[in-house]
Amino acid sequence: MDTRRDPPYVAPEREMLENWLEYHRATLAQKCDGLSDAQLRERSVPPSTMSLLGLVRHMAEVERNWFRRVLSHEDAAGRYFDDDNIDGDFDDVDTASVDEGFEYWRDECENARAVTARMQLDDTGTRHGEPCSLRWVLVHMIEEYARHNGHADLLRERIDGVTGD
Repeated sequence: MDTRRDPPYVAPEREMLENWLEYHRATLAQKCDGLSDAQLRERSVPPSTMSLLGLVRHMAEVERNWFRRVLSHEDAAGRYFDDDNIDGDFDDVDTASVDEGFEYWRDECENARAVTARMQLDDTGTRHGEPCSLRWVLVHMIEEYARHNGHADLLRERIDGVTGD
């Protein structure tokens, strides 16, 4: 069942950006809804190691990076990857806890909402020694989710034939 809310057609910039980001977060959740743990771990096609669980874990890491490290200046190491295993979020799902992966993602989304709420669009964090605005991060997050939701759509169709927006 689709519980997403369409973003408004006309709204102030911040409201528009926040609503589009929430829409894409909800889209990823919808693509995973109703599947078993095994189905969520199912890989796409070789050589890709992509799975729906991997996408959820990856987006948790992306949320963590931009909202904790870049905008909040936290020293927040990755949970699923490190320098020796840079694709652990995607690769290491065969025995990974689905519940833990989704909980981590939801927690990072909640943190991102809190960070966003206390900042103005022109407020900046730092990325690679350069200022990076909340506005830029929100636009980037929408792009990141949109791209990966396309992957999620193909994965879901391959798993059980379900398609949709």
